[in-house]
Amino acid sequence: MGQTLVQKILARATGRSFVSVGDILEPAVDLAMSHENAALVINQFLEIYKGTGLEPKVWDPDKIAIIFDHRVPAESAKTATNQKIVRDFVANQGIKKFHDIRTDEMGICHQILPENGYIRPGYVVVGTDSHTTSHGALGAFSFGIGATEMASVWTLGRILNVQVPETIKITVDGKFQKFVEPKDLILYIVGLLGAEGANFKVIEFHGETIRNLSTSGRLTICNMTVEAGATSGIVPPDEETIRYLREVANVQDEIEIICPDEDAKYEREIKIDVTNLEPQIACPHTVDNVKPISEVAGVKINQIVLGSCTNGRLEDLEAAAKILKGKKIAKGVRMLVFPASGRILKEAIRRGYILDLMEAGAVVVNPGCGPCLGVHQGALGDGEIALSTTNRNFKGRMGNPNSEVYLCSPSVAAVSAIHGVITDPRNGG
Repeated sequence: MGQTLVQKILARATGRSFVSVGDILEPAVDLAMSHENAALVINQFLEIYKGTGLEPKVWDPDKIAIIFDHRVPAESAKTATNQKIVRDFVANQGIKKFHDIRTDEMGICHQILPENGYIRPGYVVVGTDSHTTSHGALGAFSFGIGATEMASVWTLGRILNVQVPETIKITVDGKFQKFVEPKDLILYIVGLLGAEGANFKVIEFHGETIRNLSTSGRLTICNMTVEAGATSGIVPPDEETIRYLREVANVQDEIEIICPDEDAKYEREIKIDVTNLEPQIACPHTVDNVKPISEVAGVKINQIVLGSCTNGRLEDLEAAAKILKGKKIAKGVRMLVFPASGRILKEAIRRGYILDLMEAGAVVVNPGCGPCLGVHQGALGDGEIALSTTNRNFKGRMGNPNSEVYLCSPSVAAVSAIHGVITDPRNGG
């Protein structure tokens, strides 16, 4: 019997030739990622060594990445102190994959990892963030864990009690209409499956549409698989994966390609044709409350948010800038743009995208998680409505339980900013 991609990755990580769904394993970890919550992981890590008389040392400093992104720059003394604790720990442990608050190295963790070549096909990647699922875009088995589990990984170099998950195979074919984007596809899939439709399962993506997606598009769809309850999303690596790692991430060493077997057994298989897919909107207050834009067009909005680990990449900024160039954001609407990394911000400046967005009236904030959480930047007022390219719209997500958040693609965000209401970009903007 053949194996799914994740079965093959877990077999490699445990030194086996074959693993079965349901097996309990302790796979070796290739990369362990944390952001500001590394301060909590450090506390748990030091507890493990308490009373042993041993010097606390991580198992392999080269396999740990820590990125400041959730609250940058620090908005409070507490955050600043926690960041100082992490800086001191990183220096003491010799952790080189550390991204501090500097333009040339900062950004959202789920962008920093791929663009710096920290992710490779076949890797087991764990992160203390639920959207660690993003890195399946490069053919890794990547999933979120808690701080206590991460402290254990820092100590042992492996993750304990991992049950080999079932896999849902989704095959996507057809060509997107103009202004229909990968974000619309994943919103459609989350709406189709429901918030718990893929609980504890992996979603493995196949088909012509997926093969034609850029790595940025693949990151978008894998990022949001967790919104359907999935442990991880994953795209089998191919020529695009190698291109990205070579040309963007500047990876020079050998890249191993691991793919699923043709006779792999899946929990179920779903086929989707995107030919007639229209832009999708996730309506308050759940990500799976998805409707085609034709059913929600005209909803008045107060704030537009463009960015995040879902849609803060260069092609997202480009899509919005092309629509907004030479136009103005509607009166009474504010638009916040936060690129996914400093590298993306600088390239967007070089290409003129940032100037186009700013001349339209958008406010560009530093790379980071910012308005997605609303605890640091971009909080909503009582009764306000946001239209956002981020990945969650739970009640209070943007800092206020008395507000509403709708989720959309970059093109929908840009054209809606012009009109002040949710607008279908296919109707001419």
